[in-house]
Amino acid sequence: MSNCSTCVVRNRSICSALDGTEISALGSISRLRSLAAGEPLLWEGDDSVLLANVVEGALKLTMSMPDGGEQIVGVVYAADFIGRPFGGATPYGVTALTDAQICVFAQSDFERLAADHPTLEQKLLERTLDELDRTRRWMLLLGRMNAEQKLASFLLELSERLGNPGCEPENAGPVDRFELAFSRQQIGDVLGMSVETVSRQFTRLTRQKIIANPTRRAVVILDRGALAARAG
Repeated sequence: MSNCSTCVVRNRSICSALDGTEISALGSISRLRSLAAGEPLLWEGDDSVLLANVVEGALKLTMSMPDGGEQIVGVVYAADFIGRPFGGATPYGVTALTDAQICVFAQSDFERLAADHPTLEQKLLERTLDELDRTRRWMLLLGRMNAEQKLASFLLELSERLGNPGCEPENAGPVDRFELAFSRQQIGDVLGMSVETVSRQFTRLTRQKIIANPTRRAVVILDRGALAARAG
């Protein structure tokens, strides 16, 4: 893959700790793939045969429910890592929420490379621990927060995770304007709320001039301090 040196997420992805030789080795086993919104990448329960870095767009992680529905258990954005190295089956399905570009690796090739390059294994460990911390915060959000706190926390997390992926991590910072990759219904699925409750909370935050909704999917944070206070 010849465009590793110009990749917009290189400074924030698992590649950020690699030197030039290691980047070349990783590039040699990767390929760029485009996904259309709604297109699946991985199916829950299938053998884990590929891994990927998200270059652009957003993808949802889902698990099947006993009633045949699905539960969104996570969302990945630019610079996030997808897949389960050193694992057997894929524990969740992965589907594009928006048009997306991903850098794909065969699992077997990636595992061999990681075994030869400890810095890559170290970066994977850091990403795994970050994801564990995020999961713990999510458990708190779903289990202990009220509807207002849930939506405020969700919007703050999005503003942080959607920072400019081309920046160095220390300079990326949160953004005050972003486009939601979710419908109101999907936000409700993520947060464990009805679509009516989600809409009411959006309306309340808008009337209080804490956020603005120029369009159905656009969010502008007008008062970050007040939004943080609402998040508790």
